[in-house]
Amino acid sequence: MKKKVNVITLGCSKNTVDSERLLKQLQLNEFNLVEKPEEANTVIINTCGFIDAAKEESINTILNAVSLKQNGIINKVVVTGCLSERYKEDLRKEIPEVDSFFGTESYGEIIKDLGGDLKYELLGERLLTAPSHTAYLKISEGCDNPCSFCAIPLMRGLHKSKPMEELIAETESLAKQGTKELVIIGQDTTDYGKDIYQKRNITELLRNLSKIESIKWIRLMYVYPSHYPEDLIDEIAANPKICKYIDIPLQHISDKILKSMRRGITKRRTIELLQTLRKRIPGLVIRTTMITGYPGETKKEFEELCSFIKEIRFERLGVFPYSIEENTPAYILGDKISHKEKERRKNILMDIQAEISLNLNSQLPGKRLELLIDGKEGDFYVGRSYREAPEVDGEILIDGKKFNLEIGNFYCAEIFDFNEYDLFANIINS
Repeated sequence: MKKKVNVITLGCSKNTVDSERLLKQLQLNEFNLVEKPEEANTVIINTCGFIDAAKEESINTILNAVSLKQNGIINKVVVTGCLSERYKEDLRKEIPEVDSFFGTESYGEIIKDLGGDLKYELLGERLLTAPSHTAYLKISEGCDNPCSFCAIPLMRGLHKSKPMEELIAETESLAKQGTKELVIIGQDTTDYGKDIYQKRNITELLRNLSKIESIKWIRLMYVYPSHYPEDLIDEIAANPKICKYIDIPLQHISDKILKSMRRGITKRRTIELLQTLRKRIPGLVIRTTMITGYPGETKKEFEELCSFIKEIRFERLGVFPYSIEENTPAYILGDKISHKEKERRKNILMDIQAEISLNLNSQLPGKRLELLIDGKEGDFYVGRSYREAPEVDGEILIDGKKFNLEIGNFYCAEIFDFNEYDLFANIINS
């Protein structure tokens, strides 16, 4: 009888890609993949260990699976991913009911543990877990940047680019599965190629990927600001397949905080980069993230951050309260700002952003945009334009009673209404 396996994925899109590769290997080994833990013999949990909230979610998910095992519903619990990579021995002591612990990208060991054989020649293939019209392409693993607050290098190691030919082959495989939007991810996508080609050649990669005919949109995420390649600006501006959308996590703007964070960039250079991007890429949408409550962020530095956000008027903004991480350089600075105060500052920034977003959205009624339809929720189709990344940005809603649309198709739409983060549109051609 085939083993029934359920894979639970927690955390970021990079984990999603890892799980999809693992699922494909399980499928090739003829395991029976099931959607719910209680339907399985074995539950595999791909954990996240990035910040405290993610760790807590991972631990709770492990404990829930262990409870199913103790109640005789499942036979085996396997834990993998970032949390397991970083805290494997601690987890083994604290939760001995788990049968096996593995680190990140441990496909071969997991398959062997379940009694299968790794299909090395098909390691790049994936079983997509979401509608296939949008897929993530992880172009590298790990990170070389010395950010003081970040535990990624502890969990994912140093930067390792994937060979270009493998990424092209993977994208061609995704295209055959129906992928039309390719979302480029990595811990730092601007570092792509420096280790295996002795130069940062993210631009060459994007140019080659855009030659794959059925890929219509290419979206670039996790762009590190301190070493932004000059040729990348021109490629985004000129290449019609690359979305005029850049995710560029800045984390802060105060020179004092940036220096302590080891970000390798100053306030002046940050502003110059943003001005250059907007000048040279017409219609550009910029997404960024900020951290509140980093050690040493006084009222002065926080007000400077607020003023910066009001001045730059980012189209998209995410905010995270600082999470102290052991064995990171910032750990010795302590965690003197209370969680309540971090949340208060986060809410202030999000209130500022809500007003900015509302104002920017108010300029869109009457504008026509090409939409990719992601799905349907209730009476509304949910779509996105080049301006919205999947999962992290707002949505464009279309009345399902007025229009009959196909999921995964592109349509021309005209915006007619808005709120702080979402837009409402009518289809022009259907």
